[in-house]
Amino acid sequence: MSISRRNILKSLALGVPALQLNPALALSKVDTNTPAEIPPIGKGPFVGTRASLRSYQVPDWFRDAKFGIWAHWGPQSAVEAGDWYARNMYIQGQKQYEHHVKTYGHPSKFGFKDTIPAWKAEKFDADYLLGLYKKAGAQYFMTMGVHHDNFDLWNSKHNRWNSVNMGPKKDIVGLFKKAAQKHGLKFGISDHLWITYKWFSTSKGSDKDGPLAGIPYDGADPKNFEFYGTCEEVFNRLDWNENSIPCSWKKHWFDRMKDLVDQYEPDLLYCDGHMPFEEHGLNLLAHLYNKSAAKNGGKTQAVYTSKRPEDSAPGTGICVFDVERGVVESVWPQPWQTDTCIGDWHYNRDRVGRYKSTKTVIDLLVDIVSRNGNLMLNFPLPASGMLDSDELTVLDSITKWMAVNSEGIYATRPWKIFGVGPQSQVTKNEKEVNSALQFNEGNRKQFTHEDMRFTTKGNNLYAFFMGWPEGQQVVIRPLSTNSEQKVGRIDNVELLGYGKVQFTRDEEGLKVTLPAQKPCEHAYTLKISGIDHV
Repeated sequence: MSISRRNILKSLALGVPALQLNPALALSKVDTNTPAEIPPIGKGPFVGTRASLRSYQVPDWFRDAKFGIWAHWGPQSAVEAGDWYARNMYIQGQKQYEHHVKTYGHPSKFGFKDTIPAWKAEKFDADYLLGLYKKAGAQYFMTMGVHHDNFDLWNSKHNRWNSVNMGPKKDIVGLFKKAAQKHGLKFGISDHLWITYKWFSTSKGSDKDGPLAGIPYDGADPKNFEFYGTCEEVFNRLDWNENSIPCSWKKHWFDRMKDLVDQYEPDLLYCDGHMPFEEHGLNLLAHLYNKSAAKNGGKTQAVYTSKRPEDSAPGTGICVFDVERGVVESVWPQPWQTDTCIGDWHYNRDRVGRYKSTKTVIDLLVDIVSRNGNLMLNFPLPASGMLDSDELTVLDSITKWMAVNSEGIYATRPWKIFGVGPQSQVTKNEKEVNSALQFNEGNRKQFTHEDMRFTTKGNNLYAFFMGWPEGQQVVIRPLSTNSEQKVGRIDNVELLGYGKVQFTRDEEGLKVTLPAQKPCEHAYTLKISGIDHV
């Protein structure tokens, strides 16, 4: 059956999907150009305009936190075959398509919706996981709210396709929030829903060749429109332009996100992309901020992230800048966040044994913090809900490093320069839609002892050297007696995890004598105090 407005209307007239269709989705192509009324938002200091939201200030808790952990988890984890499975399984030639056909059968007969019962989360224990994350040094935690796969991980009022009704039959968001509160972690939720309208359109396609060429996939069946949506065009190459998305979908997105905010009152709401649907998005931000202000004496403590730099620009910004798998060029004028993963975003059995090393994670953390940022690190959960042994090993190594060095991380502020060394330059990706800074981490090389990063706290300067030098001496050139940084005198130098160390200072730099034994692995922190001008 071809997907056209005529066939959709005919199906609706015959009543074929009428008992199952979500009204917002059913109208999404019929009511394309009619602006949808935005429901009232919570009262408070903000209204849904950029002029109003420009008075937003990033809360201190986010500035101080520096390190968060994310559980990027949902029904796509059931297959354990990596990210974007629910989309790519409908694109002939993709590895995930081949996996699906071999494992489950052709997508015309066994679609993504049919994999959901396999997501049972039988070993899921939110309290145990967040206890591990807290021990590892995370100051905030983020759960998936809804991915592009249109499946809500909470008891959704606007979408019956959710984790309470199907799959694990648990309120995943609610369980994670309860555990976050128990362990004293700020609580975040991620939203990936806005682009779902186009993202899931591949479910309505068909094979281009082979014995089943031309036979529509299960998303083309009108009885499945409620889950897969009603986008007429099949976007095998995803179009991120939101202007062609119908108003009814924008309202549906707003209703689901408002429900999420109202039920769980997150400290952080992450958007996978830029803040979408201008008027709808601005009203959601105002609602989020007002809900938080009502709980916190009139001052919002909530954070919203966007991957579009102008949404967070000094003077005109309305939220926090987020960089996916990347790092900004220098010290960013406002607090920002990197979100990245030790492997694939959704769990992938093929990546086990090939995760980011602890060294890579620590290099990222220190580099990001030195540039006024936070690191949000995803540990993808398998279908069962229990981390695999390799993930636990990385987590344990982070725990050990943080136990020695966290003083130079938490509640710090950037110095005059973020650092020095051969890995100081950031290679941009000019083709990225929202920002050339996105996805630049793949261009990085491993840091060495020649790479140094700096943070400050009060009158103390923390100097990280990212490898252990031969000869038991490290030279910090920006702290030379004739440095343009003009720090004045230095009274004391400590190596965190060891104690006081000997130092001299001349025109070449601050020369620190190191002990024979390293206090930890990966990166090392000097606490420099008694400075005239930090």
